[in-house]
Amino acid sequence: MSGSGPTLFARAPEDASLADPLPAAPLDLLQRWLDEARERGAQRNPTAMTVATRDRDGALSARVVLCRGYDAEQGFLVFYTNRQSRKGEHLAHHAHAAAVLHWDALGRQVRIEGPIRRSPDAESDAYFASRPRAAQIAAWASDQSQPIASRAALLERLHAAERRFGAEGAPVPRPPHWGGYRLHIERIELWVGADGRAHDRALWTRALAPAGEGFAGGSWSVTRLQP
Repeated sequence: MSGSGPTLFARAPEDASLADPLPAAPLDLLQRWLDEARERGAQRNPTAMTVATRDRDGALSARVVLCRGYDAEQGFLVFYTNRQSRKGEHLAHHAHAAAVLHWDALGRQVRIEGPIRRSPDAESDAYFASRPRAAQIAAWASDQSQPIASRAALLERLHAAERRFGAEGAPVPRPPHWGGYRLHIERIELWVGADGRAHDRALWTRALAPAGEGFAGGSWSVTRLQP
């Protein structure tokens, strides 16, 4: 029923990112959202994203990582990890993932799904070289996701790696089992919160075809979703 009288849902969201008409393609808008999340500094880790993977039996697992890169032209996000970790083992068997970025302070959320490819070695080398030395050494010391007897045992592994490489000195090379992954976007949902659950919610999908080390994307299809 519609009319001219008072309504609880007359007020539009303060954020007009998803006002009609919706953008035909979402990748530039995602870039803007990532930039604004960093610039506004409303959250300690504005690039934190939950990544969900699937093991060979289909069981799901999710964890928070940091988004360390975004290519708006090719349409992929980048994160780094120990490739012998649980998530690395999952991606070796099922190279597909889902990710969520949620900026509660900004009233925005992004959901992404798509295939995974390893980042080129040169890209992983460059990012590893930019990390703090302690993080570089820890990447060698920790068998990520594997059991360990105690915190003391963990610290001894870290101290042994520190003695190997030194607290300062020569560069620490990237471990062969550590590197980046590219999550290529084939499905992306953007959400803007509003009072009374009258949220703006839009979905873009496209077909991806293997091309070189990644994928070539087809044209986007966009639709508004009910909240």
